[in-house]
Amino acid sequence: MRKDLVPGEQVIVTTRPQPRKLAGPAAAFIIAPAVAAFASAWIVRGEARRLVPALEARWTPWLVTACVLAAAWVWLGYCLPRLMRWHATRYTLTSRRMVARSGIVRRREEQVNLLSVRNLTVHEGVLQRLLRSGNISLETGYDGVTTFRDVPEAARFRDFILDAIGELPDERLPPGVAGDYPSGAVPTEMREGGRNER
Repeated sequence: MRKDLVPGEQVIVTTRPQPRKLAGPAAAFIIAPAVAAFASAWIVRGEARRLVPALEARWTPWLVTACVLAAAWVWLGYCLPRLMRWHATRYTLTSRRMVARSGIVRRREEQVNLLSVRNLTVHEGVLQRLLRSGNISLETGYDGVTTFRDVPEAARFRDFILDAIGELPDERLPPGVAGDYPSGAVPTEMREGGRNER
């Protein structure tokens, strides 16, 4: 991320989504080999032949191998992709923008310029409140809303965003306008509809 910064831009905080979505893969990571070991022992003891008399003893190694491959498939096909997807997702707040990057093979990036933020909302479900995470939505006007999901320490992250927005220079007025006129007053020629027609 640092190589993508513009001059004067600084990284304030970088984080990953709350890892609550890894609960299922973590449980499967533990349960799959336990079930495979139990099934393999059940097959080796000959219980499979009692249940299905047509099975012969020569099928035992193949059935045990099938149990091991099933556990490996759960690890490689279910647990690992979800872990990698979570690990590849990052939320970065800089002094000028909020960036979300995700994806391993196909990268996806969302950026919100903090100067364009009109409204900031934090949504927290019951489980998210227990885990101190939440969804942060940044509204940029024209029905443009970008939501960053499962941000850890959502309340603190919101405060970081508000502090960064508060420290932005006011780039909405032309350079020098606010400082050249008392109380930031804009001359009549520069006001909307204020130019006299001749």
